[in-house]
Amino acid sequence: MKSLSDIGSRLDSLMAGPPAPEDGPELLALGEEVLEQWVIAKGKEPTREEREGFRLLALHRQGADKDPSFNACRETCRELAWHFNLLSHQPGHPDTDQRARMMALVANHLFLFVSGKMETEELGEFCCASKPLREKVDENTNAQ
Repeated sequence: MKSLSDIGSRLDSLMAGPPAPEDGPELLALGEEVLEQWVIAKGKEPTREEREGFRLLALHRQGADKDPSFNACRETCRELAWHFNLLSHQPGHPDTDQRARMMALVANHLFLFVSGKMETEELGEFCCASKPLREKVDENTNAQ
């Protein structure tokens, strides 16, 4: 299993690409790995079950158990699954490249939320654009 840092680096490289429709399975897997990290940090064994056909959604459900603020990323997980379905079931659609880009952005959003929440437990009580995460991003941007 990849570390959160490795996941973030891979997402950065996929988004610099731009991402291709063939990256859909990897983007979904990266989303799952992000949620696995969260579940493990909570002292649980990540589930192998699926919910609505996606392990990603089962992992989210497991991660949200007894932590209502984690539900802030529920729709992000559902959107990641939705984009995966779009890429898988309509590969010849005229918007396929844009859909791949959106899937990468959504996967990155999930990564930012979970990694931010692992640093700041209260993150998610309002939204993932909470001040502590923005300050960290600003510090990293200014350091470059």
